[in-house]
Amino acid sequence: MENPVLTQDALSSLGLDLAGYDRLVGEVYDGAMDPKLMARALTSFRTLYDANYVTLILRVPDQPDMGVMIIVGDIEGAGDVSYMTYPQTHTPFTNQPLDYVFTVDDVMSSTEWEHCAYFKMFCGPQGVYHVMGADISTPDGGKLRFRITRPKQAPAFSRNDRALCAMFLPHLRRALQVHNLLDRSESLSDLYAQAISRLSVATLVLDESGSVLRVNPVAQDLLAQADGLKLVGGRLEATYPSDNRELQRLIRAAFSPDAPKSAEAMSVTRPSGQVNLGLVVESIPSLDWAEEKGKPAALVYIRDAASKSLASELVTKQLFNLTKAETALAMELANGLSLEEAAEELNIRRNTARAHLRSIFSKTGVRRQTELVRILLNSVVALGKPKMPLKTPGKLKVPPPQLAVPLARRA
Repeated sequence: MENPVLTQDALSSLGLDLAGYDRLVGEVYDGAMDPKLMARALTSFRTLYDANYVTLILRVPDQPDMGVMIIVGDIEGAGDVSYMTYPQTHTPFTNQPLDYVFTVDDVMSSTEWEHCAYFKMFCGPQGVYHVMGADISTPDGGKLRFRITRPKQAPAFSRNDRALCAMFLPHLRRALQVHNLLDRSESLSDLYAQAISRLSVATLVLDESGSVLRVNPVAQDLLAQADGLKLVGGRLEATYPSDNRELQRLIRAAFSPDAPKSAEAMSVTRPSGQVNLGLVVESIPSLDWAEEKGKPAALVYIRDAASKSLASELVTKQLFNLTKAETALAMELANGLSLEEAAEELNIRRNTARAHLRSIFSKTGVRRQTELVRILLNSVVALGKPKMPLKTPGKLKVPPPQLAVPLARRA
């Protein structure tokens, strides 16, 4: 089945010129970056078609999961990404040809529609009578559901309405594909960032002036101590003048056109007398597809050799088949305590600690405590989730499920 073709005259008859069409297409692609902007595009569709509701169903619910959609109109939560139940098993619009714009008339007669249980229960009471929609195929084999509705007193959707809608389908598909790719990339980036944090590595993103653009939780804690490094007016500085001169040189070098290909490092002295901080600075390369005037950035890694390990007790236990008591002792040893100190920290007898250590040696295949610490620190134990979940500053939250939203407005 093919969608009708829209001529220039027909486009004008709908009150939309090429500039308006271009603006709406731009809003669709802006929506790939932010659901709020996609809601703006749906609002423009609602105005264009004089509709009461416009809905983009991103995922149909599959029990026990909720469906995900963006809906605009006179409804609670309009414009938000909403988790809602959706009576997809009752709708007569299932199994429509992909990428084809349909209306109620393509599915059933007006009499059948008015006597349909779905209409009586969900649509009629909410003023939904005329329905135009399309199931849009996605590259991964899924589909999006796009629905535009009008009340009974409004005119039915015309052939030109359908043709115009068909022109937007490829743009909606590509915009949602871009959104999914960006979302996956962001999720992967978050996982990498969390893994770095679990390894007790502080990271800071700086602009060319040395101002901090972003920090991870480990860096937040480190800077709060102001022991060797601190923020002054939003810029990263070292406590001692000699260290600070070297730090600023490394930052400037990272932004130089002749920036070294490899990262540069330095040792930062701490006023507390604790072991020096290790710091590495490297530039963040950018793509050269177009002239870029955004802020350049450099990445700073900081490692506090005196900090405690964020190793996961569960992963440590599973990796080496240790008991709970053996795991607790191994983690204290990995944090640099002696066997006697670890026994005191765990409130156990020294002989008990020695027995646990002999069992740990047997299970890990090592003979010395230094070897045990080495294999623990070089293993994947730090990559499991720690007891307290690490927080990512500035992360946007998806709204929680909205179970109380009426179901009747989803055609």
